[in-house]
Amino acid sequence: MTRHLRKFALTVHISLAVGWIGAVAAYLVLVIAAMTIQGSQTLRAAWIAMELIGWYLIVPLALASLPSGLVMSLGTPWGLFRHYWTTISLLLTTIATTVLLQHMQTVSFFARVAADASGPDASGLRGALRGELLHSGVGLLVLLAIEALNVYKPQGLTAYGRRRASEAALVSLAPDVGRSVPIPASAAGTPRWVRVVGLHAVGLAALFVIMHIVGRGGLH
Repeated sequence: MTRHLRKFALTVHISLAVGWIGAVAAYLVLVIAAMTIQGSQTLRAAWIAMELIGWYLIVPLALASLPSGLVMSLGTPWGLFRHYWTTISLLLTTIATTVLLQHMQTVSFFARVAADASGPDASGLRGALRGELLHSGVGLLVLLAIEALNVYKPQGLTAYGRRRASEAALVSLAPDVGRSVPIPASAAGTPRWVRVVGLHAVGLAALFVIMHIVGRGGLH
């Protein structure tokens, strides 16, 4: 990838990623407003607006951010699976997009209920906002974590990355075949930050599942 093309791809990817974060933040504002402001009209309008923002802004930005991130990884020396931060970013982005597409079906259901003025009262719509607060809040945290990984680019090579680095070093040392190739201490093993991120991810996932189970209606 040429320098100008790389800068263009980076600009597109940053714009999509920041737009995704901003759209989720706006969605979260609507959820909080619907939970705090009394009045069924405001509640119904918030659900309708949440569906519009979700399908016509958040979903397109999410679907576009994933391939643009792949282009940036494959078109730069960082690679896709060589470094922990690129691998974790890809995994979190894929999970966030999958959960988003699944959850938008629920949002559309409640938006249709909200649009039906002759439908049931607003108590069910208000109770469902707790799940929206959970989804949008956790989603925003995940997106901020991905953004932090892409900015700080913490050190740490995966097993695949270490193997590729050793192979490249062997080639550069030819014809001294058989010479041992040292791996920097910063690249050997699993970095501590990966373990910390993994523990937090497991805890967040457990909290997410528990809140779904104990919430109204259970997991469905």
